[in-house]
Amino acid sequence: MTKEIIATKEAPAAIGPYSQAVRVGDLVFMSGQIGLDPTTGMLVEGIEAQSHQVFLNMRAVAEAAGASLDSIVELTVFVVDIGDFTKVNEIMQSYFKAPYPARSTVEVAGLPRGARVEVEGVVAVK
Repeated sequence: MTKEIIATKEAPAAIGPYSQAVRVGDLVFMSGQIGLDPTTGMLVEGIEAQSHQVFLNMRAVAEAAGASLDSIVELTVFVVDIGDFTKVNEIMQSYFKAPYPARSTVEVAGLPRGARVEVEGVVAVK
């Protein structure tokens, strides 16, 4: 098995001992993205801004892998307040079109840097 590390300056650098994404064969496994602005390294404010930044970061990582958001086949969404799910869902719809990726959403006790949402995904590439 050959692993290729995917990295881009258009998304925040990893804040721990992990890669932004790893490609194995035709699949790219994206690490979770929170709403960090890649230019400042700071968390943007509020669930709406964080949700947009998450999907912008994911787009940058997908593009670094030679793919796009349309190539994502599975997402896992983590929220600290399930009450935010409706807003996250609305924002997600502005970045994805049908057929949508498979998805799970989980409420968690906390996320890195005090983020309100984190999303990880699997990308199918050729």
